[in-house]
Amino acid sequence: MTILLLGIVLFIGTHMIRVVAPGFRSSMVARFGENGWKGVHSVASIVSLVVLIYGWRQAPVVDIWFPPAGMAHLTVTLMLIASICLVAGLLPAGHIATKTKHPMVLSVKIWALSHLLANGDLASILLFGSFLAWGVIVRIALKRRQRAGALVARPFVSAKYDLMAVVGGAVVWALFIFKLHTLLIGVAPLAM
Repeated sequence: MTILLLGIVLFIGTHMIRVVAPGFRSSMVARFGENGWKGVHSVASIVSLVVLIYGWRQAPVVDIWFPPAGMAHLTVTLMLIASICLVAGLLPAGHIATKTKHPMVLSVKIWALSHLLANGDLASILLFGSFLAWGVIVRIALKRRQRAGALVARPFVSAKYDLMAVVGGAVVWALFIFKLHTLLIGVAPLAM
């Protein structure tokens, strides 16, 4: 459980720098340049993600509650929405991105909530609860930055990016449901 907690702290800490230590981030950008900082941040994110996944897979199963069987199906369905939001966050602005404001953060919150509904063990509650809390905190911080004028709305919106987000999200969802989730996480989302 210690490795899982370390992974959670490292990953969320890495992704909270802008919120809790904007001065540190600014000094790192000044020191390494924008691309250099992104490189350092990316490496730190990947390492912390590897630690987090390894820690989750090694954590002992301590059941806290037993979700009803239907929750797994609800999770699979919600993950389609999360996948569409994730892809929408990677594309130029479509209506999905502008209406949800921060589709990637929304994607993480849907992912975390849906997995909390389907998993009642302590490791899952710690992992997904932490990410849900992270998503809420980051969304509040983004709203504050937007009000302060630090974030500017994208002026051009195209529905073609919505179509790309839906198709791309469905492809990502299908890949995870039918292959990648089992391969990467070691858990089959659907009992076949």
